[in-house]
Amino acid sequence: MNVTAHIATNAAMKKLIVAAAAPKEIDGLFAWILANLDRLAIGAMVAAAIVMVMLAMRWVGHRLLANEPEMWGWRGIIGRVLAKTSIFFMVAAAIDIVVSYAAIPHKLAHLADIFFIVAASLQVAIWAREIIIGVIRHRVGDDPGASTLGNAMALIRVFVNVIVFAIATVVILDNLGVNVTALVAGLGIGGIAIGLAAQGIFSDLFAALSIVFDKPFRRGDTIRYGSGSDVTVGTVERIGLKTTRLRSQTGEQVIMANTKLLDQEVRNLAEAKVRRVTLPFSLTYQTSVEMLERLPAIAEEVLKTVKTAKLVRCIPTAFAPSSIDCELVYDDRTLSPDTLAHHKADIILGIARAFARDRIEFAYPTQTTFTAAPDGKLVMPWAPPAKTK
Repeated sequence: MNVTAHIATNAAMKKLIVAAAAPKEIDGLFAWILANLDRLAIGAMVAAAIVMVMLAMRWVGHRLLANEPEMWGWRGIIGRVLAKTSIFFMVAAAIDIVVSYAAIPHKLAHLADIFFIVAASLQVAIWAREIIIGVIRHRVGDDPGASTLGNAMALIRVFVNVIVFAIATVVILDNLGVNVTALVAGLGIGGIAIGLAAQGIFSDLFAALSIVFDKPFRRGDTIRYGSGSDVTVGTVERIGLKTTRLRSQTGEQVIMANTKLLDQEVRNLAEAKVRRVTLPFSLTYQTSVEMLERLPAIAEEVLKTVKTAKLVRCIPTAFAPSSIDCELVYDDRTLSPDTLAHHKADIILGIARAFARDRIEFAYPTQTTFTAAPDGKLVMPWAPPAKTK
């Protein structure tokens, strides 16, 4: 009973001491507020002004995006950055400003600084993420969802989030007094290991992003790549994260790894201003010089029927074993392969009609044998032309 009474007596005494100290602490708090009332007022006004400015900027950001949420120009980037300003950061900034004006205890000031550093680091990471993603979308321009950007945007966002928030975490830990040297070294080693393990995947991924940013070709372009007998011509249907799919001229789908595709010489036929077409042909040696001189005029006459074609040259090029080799070269402003083929056919038919009209004969591989009479005189292999009366 004595022990129980003693414990009860001690508890009652502690309550009395706390009750007596509480008014003193409250009085001290009021005294501190009264002593720093002017500083607190200045700090509160400055903090309120800054918060109002940030709220106004945030409202402006939402207004910029109100009419066109998917706007990716510089106006859209600025709007997204302003709209992503968080209330958490505003409150932390206001508290830190008030604390900087009032002479509060060092521990409370340190806690306010830490709170502001955490909020500011996270806010800067959010702003950096919006700027980086916005710049990427602005650099690429409008691109349908089936394209590389539409497929890679989620992955790009993940990469950007990991990078910016990892940097923010390191900054926060460093300001909290944590030794981040080992952490940074570990992250670097881990990144190298992951990169080596997934080297092939990352190579094709970065090749796909290189296609998106550098734009050697786009979806819908007709390209030609390869050399020799391995030349492939096709229309780009889809640029994926690892492969590019093309529809060849023969109808089948060609799937090519992005890295291997960029390692080759790629010719973008869709970017051509004009298509240069060469038509080689051969004439017999019986063709007169005057007719050879008339070849450009004949070709010019034929090409007038094709409005998009322009003559470059039509000349003899070589003395072959059984013919005089010539070539017709013209430029066609039409880029459609089908239309080009039809124009080429029209020009070939026109040349054939013009040569038939002017009795210009095409050559084909022949061999002439000269024989001699018993007296050694050469006998001509063809009959002499008939004499006109």
